[in-house]
Amino acid sequence: MVRAALAQKRNIGQGPLPGARFVPAISVIFASLLTALPIVSTSGWYPDFGFLVLISWRLLRADAWPAWWAAPLGFFNDLMTGHPLGFSVALWTASMLVLDLVDRRTMWRGYWLEWALATLLLFGNETAEWRIAQIMGASLPFATIIPPLLIAALAFPVFAWLAARLDRWRLGR
Repeated sequence: MVRAALAQKRNIGQGPLPGARFVPAISVIFASLLTALPIVSTSGWYPDFGFLVLISWRLLRADAWPAWWAAPLGFFNDLMTGHPLGFSVALWTASMLVLDLVDRRTMWRGYWLEWALATLLLFGNETAEWRIAQIMGASLPFATIIPPLLIAALAFPVFAWLAARLDRWRLGR
């Protein structure tokens, strides 16, 4: 055991990367840019990747997210996804406030509880997108939100893992 401890290469004084506090926001921006990929679909089967990454980061590290970051990141997502301006701003800010409330009310959170919480927030996001589309004149049945919701809920562990790997990289661990 002592040999293993001595054999480890330790970089004393190695801390976070320069600009490490911006890595979560940059990853959300890149996830929002995924909607610019040339994917042709008659129905929106893909989830809001920016929101999925935002939730993954926020559930992983609450301290890395100032609450006001939701507004500019949501505005950028609105510009990229074609939502009405202010939709993601309001929804992402409300989600951050809900997650702050959950942080204050729960003593501990496990993997399954985080997955359930993320699924509830993703359901709220998809339902709000469906309702806004209805208000704007689209006649979509409620069942159209099921494919993106299932994909997002099943992809959440992958995005949470990616956020954790990015977090280890940015903190130099």
